[in-house]
Amino acid sequence: MSAITRKEVEHVANLARLHLTEEEAERYTKDLNAILGFAAKLNELDTSSVQPTSHATDVKNVMREDVNRPSLPLTEVLKNAPDHEDDQFKVPAVFE
Repeated sequence: MSAITRKEVEHVANLARLHLTEEEAERYTKDLNAILGFAAKLNELDTSSVQPTSHATDVKNVMREDVNRPSLPLTEVLKNAPDHEDDQFKVPAVFE
């Protein structure tokens, strides 16, 4: 594992248009190297007998069955609308 240098942290901060104080640059260098150290520890684990998965738990569709059913009549839908025009909800303009 190669360590992240302070110069690299400052370069990334510059690319992101962030101004870092001396203390922040030092702290982020230390924190990023700690994160890389944790990732390197994970690489030491033997995962050869672990089956690859896309989720940690079984994924099931918990949605109800999609059933075609009649809609409300248009007059009933529009009767509670504050304003409507040409069988559509009318809303205040967003753009001028």
